[in-house]
Amino acid sequence: MPEQGATLKETRSLAKHPISSDSDLFPAAKIRKRLDDFLTRALSEATERVVRGPVTPTFDLDAFRRELGAFNFENPRPVDAVLSWVIAQMEHGLVHVTHPRYFGLFNPAPTFPSRCADRITAEFNPQLATSTTSPAAVEIESHVIRAVALRAGFPEHSAGNFTTGGAEANYTALLCALTQADSRFAAEGARVFGGPPAFYVSRESHIAWLKIAHQAGIGRDAVRLVATDGHGRMDRAALANAVKADQARGHVPIMIAATAGTTNAGMIDPLKACAEIARLSGVWYHVDAAWGGAAIASERLRNTLDGIAEADSITMDGHKWFATTMGCGMFITKRASSLASVFHVASDFMPSNIPSLDPYVTTIQWSRRFLGLRLFLSLAAAGWEGYAKHVEHSVELTEALKQKLLALGWAIANDSSLAVLCIEPPANFGKARSIVDRIMLAGHVWVSVATFEGREIIRACVAQSETSMDDITELVSALQGARESAASP
Repeated sequence: MPEQGATLKETRSLAKHPISSDSDLFPAAKIRKRLDDFLTRALSEATERVVRGPVTPTFDLDAFRRELGAFNFENPRPVDAVLSWVIAQMEHGLVHVTHPRYFGLFNPAPTFPSRCADRITAEFNPQLATSTTSPAAVEIESHVIRAVALRAGFPEHSAGNFTTGGAEANYTALLCALTQADSRFAAEGARVFGGPPAFYVSRESHIAWLKIAHQAGIGRDAVRLVATDGHGRMDRAALANAVKADQARGHVPIMIAATAGTTNAGMIDPLKACAEIARLSGVWYHVDAAWGGAAIASERLRNTLDGIAEADSITMDGHKWFATTMGCGMFITKRASSLASVFHVASDFMPSNIPSLDPYVTTIQWSRRFLGLRLFLSLAAAGWEGYAKHVEHSVELTEALKQKLLALGWAIANDSSLAVLCIEPPANFGKARSIVDRIMLAGHVWVSVATFEGREIIRACVAQSETSMDDITELVSALQGARESAASP
């Protein structure tokens, strides 16, 4: 709006002359094209340098802070100069999760189609709150959700949505479970229950469940961390006993959430047994397959998820083993009506209010980014067969790494059918943490320290399609060198 006191003539003048098309915020088409071309080349060149360089950051933090502090936003700078500066900081100031020798968390280098999706989404910037404003985008996301659901063995009427990540998807599952247990929960909260609500996860599950319980208003004490069987999987007898004990003391079991691909060890809980206990207990059954869920792409590996189709809902993350760009989770459920029960609201300023179509009345979010295009383009370009090759490549290299280490006297603590190894150094060769510290100092590869069944281990995950046997050999050499150094007096 014009400033207070502007005349009618001044208002009309402002309307005829918006911000100039050659401004710094909205440059003319010719300048935008030049900058687009510059950015594409600069990113490509930086990516090539990253692959040839170290995995860990190589910059001076104090110097960086001084340079950053010089951006006082009083004096504009040329866009290409700022782009170059930011790319340089990303190149030298990050742990490069896209590097073929990054054997770290579940964030592989994103597929090229998913990178293209981000550019398309940024250009059109659709608002996915309603199907009225973005019908094409909403339909594409729904189509992908249904395709993933069917691949997982869910029925055709299944529904769901893309989320910012696994935490949002798992939070959605808990809200659905609470509302399914008592429909009054949506209006009245946890006080509708006759006792404190409780839900059950493995002690090897993702610790975000504690935050989720807090966020849902039932408190972190509602989370039951069920004992494992000594091999990283939820113990079925311990689970059944935990549910019975809560029922006996007046607590209200709400949900059982099995994990398909634990963070530290890639273990899969006994999905069928968990489903049976959930059915007998009358509670919602959820499977957190944020990482391991991508095994559905492979005919060879999908049987490792036997029992996932019995769940009421599942979580999968596109940005993990499906290798999309970051912030791309999925929540999928057989109980489509539950989403409307949990999230439906009425608002007269929205262009429509259709629970079967409008994401803002079936999800936590209101304004929504077009996340699903990342997986749509990737699946469209490679198909399930292409993704099968991707996940099988990870598993095959993990097995090769395992055999190399066993031949050198290392021990493997876990027995995962996926692509994570829990590595234990030979006796008298230093502790896992001291070995990893030496590896991090060198910077040629990246692994982490974790715990598995109470023991400190070296965790290595193969998630990159561009990781090769040469990179596996490099990791083995790094482990060997670090263990010898750690063993030296």
